Amino acid sequence: MEKIVESFELYGKTYRLETGELAKQATGAVLVSQGDTTVLVTAVISKEEKDYDFFPLTVDFIEKMYAVGRIPGGYLKREARPSEKGTLTARMIDRPIRPGFADGFKREVHVVATTFVADQINPPDTICVMGASAALMLGAAPFDGPAACVRIGRDVETGQFIVNPTFEEEKNSDLELTIAGTADYISMVEAGAHEISEEDMVAAIAFGQEAIAAFCEAQQRFLDRCDIQPREWPIHVADPSIAERVNPFLDEMSAALKDADKQARMGKVEALKDRIKAEQFTDEERAAWKGDIAAACKALEKKAMRAMVIETGERADGRRPDEIRPLHIVPGYLPRVHGSGLFQRGQTQVMSVVTLGMLNEWQRLDTIDPAEGKRYMHQYNFPPYCTGEVGRMGAPKRREVGHGALAERALLPVIPSEDDFPYAIRVVSEVLESNGSSSMASTCGSTLALMDAGVPIKAPVSGIAMGLIKEGDDVVILSDIQGIEDFLGDMDFKVCGTEQGITALQMDNKARGLSVEILARALKQAHEGRMFILDAMLAQIGAPREQLRDTAPRIETIHIPVDKIREVIGSGGKVVRGIQDETGASIDIQEDGTIHIAAVEGTAGEAAKKMILDIVKEPEVGEEYEGEVVGIKDFGAFVKLTPAKDGLLHISRVANGRVATVEDVLSLGDVVKVKVLEVDPKTGKISLDRLDKPDAPESAGNGGRGSHGHGGNGGGHGRGNGGKVDNHPGRAGRTPRRRHEAN
Repeated sequence: MEKIVESFELYGKTYRLETGELAKQATGAVLVSQGDTTVLVTAVISKEEKDYDFFPLTVDFIEKMYAVGRIPGGYLKREARPSEKGTLTARMIDRPIRPGFADGFKREVHVVATTFVADQINPPDTICVMGASAALMLGAAPFDGPAACVRIGRDVETGQFIVNPTFEEEKNSDLELTIAGTADYISMVEAGAHEISEEDMVAAIAFGQEAIAAFCEAQQRFLDRCDIQPREWPIHVADPSIAERVNPFLDEMSAALKDADKQARMGKVEALKDRIKAEQFTDEERAAWKGDIAAACKALEKKAMRAMVIETGERADGRRPDEIRPLHIVPGYLPRVHGSGLFQRGQTQVMSVVTLGMLNEWQRLDTIDPAEGKRYMHQYNFPPYCTGEVGRMGAPKRREVGHGALAERALLPVIPSEDDFPYAIRVVSEVLESNGSSSMASTCGSTLALMDAGVPIKAPVSGIAMGLIKEGDDVVILSDIQGIEDFLGDMDFKVCGTEQGITALQMDNKARGLSVEILARALKQAHEGRMFILDAMLAQIGAPREQLRDTAPRIETIHIPVDKIREVIGSGGKVVRGIQDETGASIDIQEDGTIHIAAVEGTAGEAAKKMILDIVKEPEVGEEYEGEVVGIKDFGAFVKLTPAKDGLLHISRVANGRVATVEDVLSLGDVVKVKVLEVDPKTGKISLDRLDKPDAPESAGNGGRGSHGHGGNGGGHGRGNGGKVDNHPGRAGRTPRRRHEAN
């Protein structure tokens, strides 16, 4: 194929699609760009058909650090496993293109998006969907394209929508709506928002649908210029006799589904499927048609569940379409942890736990995006036991990463600023039981845990998962869907928000023909469900607790002059480590002079704060101190006023009367009360006066001239040697220089 390039401008941004030069052995390959951000998207379709009862699509998003001119960290100096952002982007590409493939297509499909350039101005993620769609269509895949994805922002000052905002434009936006689909229908929605209304969200979705159509049109112009060779891909069609033998069991399947208990219902359904396989098929048929028989039984289950809802308005567990499952809410469930909350909705149960830490415990991000890190982290765990299964425990899977990111996005708009609450915040949601909507239970449980921890969130957040059953023109919207309604329904639409508005959305759609009007109905019904759940949560804990737990660190913030940072840190960190070792507090020093002091015991934090303030304190005239004698010279004693400042107590002010030597009345280590007499504005040298002066000892030569007063050799303030003051006994024959009062 010759090199084909299509450049176009939409909504103030420039885009480019190119093919024919790179990765020519792939089924399809497209180089896609927004600005200078450039991604190579390839699609490969396997040569063999797989006997799976699901569509084997794999999507990988590869972040290359060379794209931003950086060398990867670590010992190997090469890219390792995908970052959380990379995983989320791969999911974002997968979700809108998966429903576009023809039913019965069973060849493996692998889509790889490799970042070549990330200009730090334009994000690379949304254009990957357009690249994947174009690559699949170049390979003449059985794919319902073109498909595209856009991100919609909204300028907080003008209220204008922005298509595919730059990183800089996102900073001034109160909405981040990612929407994907074709010119005819929406297949995926994901959003984060600052409490915007349902009406505004619907308007943004409608605008996004128009933008998708514009990108699909541009993509089609590119494809029309390419020499695409038609291919006949085999579409698997099961033997019609399989469905003929399975379908008569519809009434029995409907009866098996009518059980509110998930495990009991699954047991009945699986028992019926096993009986169908045993009674209706021979051993040879079961071996030859294994995947087709499983698919037919799943289709029977799907038909029975959907017919139940459409025809009777009753769900598998007996609920009405808009009814919420029973709630069980317990804030402060665990002792000692900084905050916890148990949230249960039906047979979905989540324990969320909050841990508070120093700001320097924030999560550092090593990605191609400009963001360096985050101080609020939400993590979601879905162990096998939560569904009554046996399995391996290991690194979080894509689904867990995605659900955790959704709950994090939902709560981020209400997390207090660093100035108001100078903590790093980690929330972990442990799914203990699951029967649908576990990510929304995590959102609710995390709100409980944050409030229990005393985090002053701006408003409590609740979440609900909505479903859809669509058969022709018959549409039923379901509130608080359980697992079976997610797997066998047409939509999984998660909505999170406060009383004031929406903070997060996520939707996956399997039904073509999903309109903005249906989404508007779903959002309205979701609002009613969210408020019902929120009221139940607030009945158990009405506001964030006024005090942190005794086990949580107390963090106090102070500010010091930038030029004093070095004194607080000390050579090689010696001073700050000493303060931490002595007090047990943790200290985080910022470049602007902001210091965060954390300690579980309040006395430790106060002690560390005092030590730091003492270091940076500049003594002023008239102030009084109690300090240790740290140095003795002929002309006086040096007294430590603060850890970084000494002052000179002149020999003439160490006692009432004259002394020959400072040692007559002071020794190293003595603690004396002093007052600041003078601070030299040029040198900063400090002159002191002693407040608790003793009388000079008689042996020090208080009485007469010529008395040296040291071991019988003369008095401290007597005159000798021709009237010169001799402060150094035993040095007869030398005329010492007159010592002036030091500043």
